[in-house]
Amino acid sequence: MQDEEIEIEVGSVLLVPGFEIFDPAQLELYKYGQLKNVVTSLEFERILSASGPFGGHLIRPSDHEEPKKIAWIQCVGSRNCRINHGYCSSVCCMYAIKQSVIAKEHAPYDLNASIFYMDMRTYGKDFEKYYERSKAQYGVNFVRSRVYGLDPGENDNVSIRYALEDGSIITEEYDMVVLSVGLEPNKAAVELAKGLGVELNQYNFADVQKLTGVATNKEGIYVAGAFSGPRDIPETVMQASAAAGEVQKQLAEAKGTLTLTKEYPAEKDLAGEIVRTGVFVCHCGINIGSVVDVPGVAEYAKTLPGVVYATDKLYACSQDASAQIKEAIEENNLNRIIVASCSPRTHEPMFQETLKEAGLNPHLFEMANIRDHCSWVHQNEPAAATEKAKDLVKMAVKKAALLEPVQPVTLPMNHDALVIGGGVAGMNAALNLADQGYQVYLVEKAAELGGIAKRIHHGMGGEDIQAYLRELINQITTHDKIKVYTGVEIADVHGFMGNYETKLSNGEELKHGVAIIATGAAEYKPEEYLYGHNTRVRSLLEIEGMLAEGQLKNSNNYVFIQCVGSRDNERPYCSRICCTKAVKLALKIKEAKPSANIFILYRDIRTYGYFEDLYTEARRKGIIFVRYSTDQKPVVEETAYGTKVTFSDHVLNRPVEIFADVIGLATAIVPNDNTGLSKLFKVPVNAEGFFLEAHLKLRPVDFGTDGVFMCGLAHGPKNLEENIAQGKAAAGRAATALAKANIQTDGKAAYVIQRKCAPAAYA
Repeated sequence: MQDEEIEIEVGSVLLVPGFEIFDPAQLELYKYGQLKNVVTSLEFERILSASGPFGGHLIRPSDHEEPKKIAWIQCVGSRNCRINHGYCSSVCCMYAIKQSVIAKEHAPYDLNASIFYMDMRTYGKDFEKYYERSKAQYGVNFVRSRVYGLDPGENDNVSIRYALEDGSIITEEYDMVVLSVGLEPNKAAVELAKGLGVELNQYNFADVQKLTGVATNKEGIYVAGAFSGPRDIPETVMQASAAAGEVQKQLAEAKGTLTLTKEYPAEKDLAGEIVRTGVFVCHCGINIGSVVDVPGVAEYAKTLPGVVYATDKLYACSQDASAQIKEAIEENNLNRIIVASCSPRTHEPMFQETLKEAGLNPHLFEMANIRDHCSWVHQNEPAAATEKAKDLVKMAVKKAALLEPVQPVTLPMNHDALVIGGGVAGMNAALNLADQGYQVYLVEKAAELGGIAKRIHHGMGGEDIQAYLRELINQITTHDKIKVYTGVEIADVHGFMGNYETKLSNGEELKHGVAIIATGAAEYKPEEYLYGHNTRVRSLLEIEGMLAEGQLKNSNNYVFIQCVGSRDNERPYCSRICCTKAVKLALKIKEAKPSANIFILYRDIRTYGYFEDLYTEARRKGIIFVRYSTDQKPVVEETAYGTKVTFSDHVLNRPVEIFADVIGLATAIVPNDNTGLSKLFKVPVNAEGFFLEAHLKLRPVDFGTDGVFMCGLAHGPKNLEENIAQGKAAAGRAATALAKANIQTDGKAAYVIQRKCAPAAYA
């Protein structure tokens, strides 16, 4: 192909150019490129990959020997002001844990896996659980330390020099070292942004306009993904949906004018044909193939009645495999298709699409889940797992022989939307859909709109939240496409996507096509640290209000205690915003009164992304950070001399006592009671009570129930900027459904075959 220039006319631009990984050769202490068994995390990812250079076999590069001892070193190219990478890259802690767990799963021996870190930042939804499971179930070692350098060891080993918290220096050898490299801007994207006039921040990432989630300084140009700042896959997908929602709003008048309808070949008439089944067994890289004898299962499938073709695929969901499935259907005249792979929850629609493209009815397809139901749960029993996989395939083949073509039923689409919850996320979702031209019903059970944001005065970047909130509420209440209900709750729900009927507690019934649940969350009310019994002990939100009202002018000594009600047995999750909130409040106090003494007692400081700059600024301004452990929590007590906080300093190795004027508790974000809505809309909640998305990475704002979406604190803890973006993301996803003129249902219906019912005497 030859290069060519094409000029196109567009109404909006979305920048999603991704990122580059930091080159650790810039830091001499790691000797990357000099020591053969020092690799980057991306290189280690390829080592573990079934399509990588070693076929997923865990070996080290120098001599292809299996490593018995591997170390991961965190913050390589992140949290380093000397190279203008003062930000936290946000993803490195979790991918290091993931790699260590997968490496231990790959190794047929007891692999020693150690992660050297400063703060473990597992702040995402369910990330803390994964962190704890990696320690308890897999035995991953976590070493809080400062790494001074790497040196050659014996037999191509790598020697690590590091200091522990108490200052002791240790030298230890490892077979292999993985550098958890950070994210940095794509250099070509930086030039592109400059050409478009898009402002960049001090680190050359796109400078997202405050309280927009995705907007740049140039109207009509939006940004999503890691180019707006380091972020993980769920946040990237969510932000992309938010940007799409904003683009849909801007281009609402042109919606549908250039739409092309996908055409499929005529569906084959299978009347009178004998069953000819094709079976495709997936290795799923090594997710399945490392446990199950996939070729053996494929050979077994060939012996089953009705099977005329069977084979195995490395990745059955890949574009190449899809083309090969269509070729096999044509060449072998297949009329039933079995894919033995992963979960139909995520992949069945994609395989059904392949059947339609091959001229088959999509309901002549069946999946056997030999990953979730087999290789994952029988990881240490490969022979038994293989036999079970054969049974699962056998059942799928038998079921497929009974399948018949099903024709979809077309129904009209109601283009109105219901948004439940009038906080910042819900209002942004409602406003986005209304600006696209859809009628929106916004239902808030409280007497007024605003949610928990009514108690927030300043954003993490210093924004005036109350001014923003007033403007947002004004836009909502004056919009001709939004009808607001306050002091009202959801009483009953019937229907399905495109045809919902919802009854409100005031007796009114609403008909709508989609629903967005944005019911928010609440502040945990502590029972510890004398909260509620001593007026000096307050939550961070309460302190923020007191600070705004000038009530703390005479206070000199402040102690903030982190993780109050979070990361414990009852709430085993990180509440995400507490560290940054505490640091931000401490800086506001220092700004008003530079002589104030402020201590922040923490377990891990989780100032991810650009919030690391606040942490750096706080230390420079004399705010004292002291780490505590769960077995030595701070003690707050009333004495004759005042309210005393006692904690153990791990550097001094002795207890420290402080008489505090104000004690701030970084309390957990706890879900509201979502059980009612969960039952009414048939959508799940997780173990903690937050709503559970359809897929953590692929569908972070969708439910498994079509036509119902979520956003904001109802989904899980997040800061205001993230709530805004997720509200727009939910609107963007909902608009993909509302844009349809009609909806198609499967056409499946259950019915009773009376002759197969047991007689009453035997019932």
